[in-house]
Amino acid sequence: MLDADPPESSQPDSSPPVFAPRLRPDAAPRRLCTDCGVSRMANPKVCATACQFIAPDYAAMEAQVHGRARDPARPDELHFGPFRRMVRARLTPPRDGAQWSGIATRLAERLLETGAVQAVLTMAPDPADRWRPVPVIVTKAGGMAQCRGMRMGYAPLLALLEPARAAGYTRLAVIGIPCQVHALRRMEAELGLEALYVIGTPCSDNTTTERFHQFLALLDDAPETISYLEFRADFRVELRFDDGRSRVIPFLKLPISKLPPDFFPLTCRTCVDYANVLADVTVGYMGGEGRQWLLARNPRGEALLDLLGDELQTEAPTSAGKRRGAVMGFL
Repeated sequence: MLDADPPESSQPDSSPPVFAPRLRPDAAPRRLCTDCGVSRMANPKVCATACQFIAPDYAAMEAQVHGRARDPARPDELHFGPFRRMVRARLTPPRDGAQWSGIATRLAERLLETGAVQAVLTMAPDPADRWRPVPVIVTKAGGMAQCRGMRMGYAPLLALLEPARAAGYTRLAVIGIPCQVHALRRMEAELGLEALYVIGTPCSDNTTTERFHQFLALLDDAPETISYLEFRADFRVELRFDDGRSRVIPFLKLPISKLPPDFFPLTCRTCVDYANVLADVTVGYMGGEGRQWLLARNPRGEALLDLLGDELQTEAPTSAGKRRGAVMGFL
């Protein structure tokens, strides 16, 4: 269950374990916007300098966050961004309700358990719609279980920064997608935080929750019973249902032609940061074989992975296949 806002006078140790603050409405509808939350803050004009889609300078931002830009002598960095360590990984035991094994939410749990942070800004499912993301502030490690799994839709994550600071939190972790993380990094120096840990997940496309429901309705006659969806590395989509059934659909049989032209917004189609290169650690996959890849990008990212200890099974990444055909086919 999601709690309402804590009183303005709440101290960090008295807030409910998971709460969804009331946020300002969006400043104005815009075509080129993924509603990262900056436009809902007290000064929406910050969008002009924070937005990923307005004159981004990734080389400068990578140097600011990681101490260096990507190294042309390391070919993998040209695709994945700067990193100190890249591994294939799996959490043991896997956590119930996780999209994969639960690495991202477990990292946040450990930060709360160790006291490294006072709060985590992330997403939980809407109580009335399991697919709709609700921006929440989590203050107790046990609350992260509510945040496992995939959501689909725009969500103003960064609007949580103001209520978090108003509640007295100065040590934060943020779990976000690339457009959210870019804006966060652009604002970071002005936030006055004692500590900030950024756990990034990849994002290749997003859409509104309403559009996603239209997609589910094209996949099954009872879309409301679909509890899990994943685009797998074997070029199939896996669906799971409330009654325990599962179903696999080849990519080529997906009803893509029936989707409206604006299903994937222009912003997502022009995004250059699938791998979330400004996060301290990226947790994700592309072409995986049952495991995720982890990229520790800087000393904070290394420290995050160390928090998991023996819970994290790792192995060296592998490389196979040809990208060009798949990318050109998508374009």
